[in-house]
Amino acid sequence: MAYDIDPSLLKNLLPGLVHAEDGLARLDERAQRSSVGEGFAERGHFFDAVGAMWVAGELVHLEDLVLHDAHMDARAPSHELTIAHGILRARRRIWMSAPAWALSSAGLAVLAGIGGEEERAPESKSAAPVVEEDGEGLDEPLSAELAEIDAVLERSQRLLDSHLGRPAAGAVTRPVMEARTDDPLGLFDDEEWDEKERLREWRNLIVVADELPPTVGAALLFEAWEKIEPLRRQHWLGGLLVASYLRARGKVTSHLFSFYAGLKTIRHERRRSRDRSVRLQSFLEAMAESAGLGLREMDRLLLAQTQMEMRFKDRRSNSSLPELASFVLSRPMVSSTMVARELRVSSRGALNLLNDIGIREITGRGRYRAWGII
Repeated sequence: MAYDIDPSLLKNLLPGLVHAEDGLARLDERAQRSSVGEGFAERGHFFDAVGAMWVAGELVHLEDLVLHDAHMDARAPSHELTIAHGILRARRRIWMSAPAWALSSAGLAVLAGIGGEEERAPESKSAAPVVEEDGEGLDEPLSAELAEIDAVLERSQRLLDSHLGRPAAGAVTRPVMEARTDDPLGLFDDEEWDEKERLREWRNLIVVADELPPTVGAALLFEAWEKIEPLRRQHWLGGLLVASYLRARGKVTSHLFSFYAGLKTIRHERRRSRDRSVRLQSFLEAMAESAGLGLREMDRLLLAQTQMEMRFKDRRSNSSLPELASFVLSRPMVSSTMVARELRVSSRGALNLLNDIGIREITGRGRYRAWGII
């Protein structure tokens, strides 16, 4: 499949291109000059992570993600919530790095977790003494339990070797990259699915995308990501790379663009259409929709900031209300425990500050209460 765009296709994309370019330019300019730009950028990480899971067909509640990020889970985190938090951390990693870092081979290796030893961070060395192989350094109360565990592992290994028809070895030595012979159906690893090669094929398209307008180039890269599918377990990384590409091209530099926030509003039939022109148009519409959502979000944040500033403009200079206002603007929701930890005050003091600042309570519960800007 050719991933370049001919002039006739570009002519069909021209209306969506103009709309997306205009929306992204307005959003970037406003976020760069707005007093709530920093809070808007931080809130965008949460909204985009939830949107990425929505596009993947999974529902993750925004409040659960906020509490999980603050290590204050109300219940045991689900598998989907863990993935959403991984998307959140990946977005922060990309935003804190250089604009073109995520699109480089080293950046993709780190984000995908398939880099070599030279691309990984050096391990921290422990100051504990090294235990000799003869077991003299083991703690006496645990020596019996550890020996029993080793015996169980050895029996299990012998049982697996006999079941698979492999000769039992005295010492089990495993190469770093060994082809699996005990997985004939490819349930664990697919030898034909070379992620490094697929990522290399996708990165080669960046040169083609650089010759096009930024929004069309981003749509082309995302469409190629959907077709090539470089990463089977991290397919959500494509939208984050689109945001990084727009930042590297200088189109959206004030924050990391929330592509999935607008993509989830596009119908699945258009996102997965067999017609390539329809797919590219839907991706351009997703960018324009994300830009519109971002502008409306900044309107709400600016109104909330004005209302909160009226509450503490006559307060003393060492009041915690300005710091609380900045924290509220950077999170979709806050709880009294989160406020107490952030401002280093008591729980009763956090409740008093939340009542003084005048933001809306969004839970309506007596046992668990949360506040936010909606």
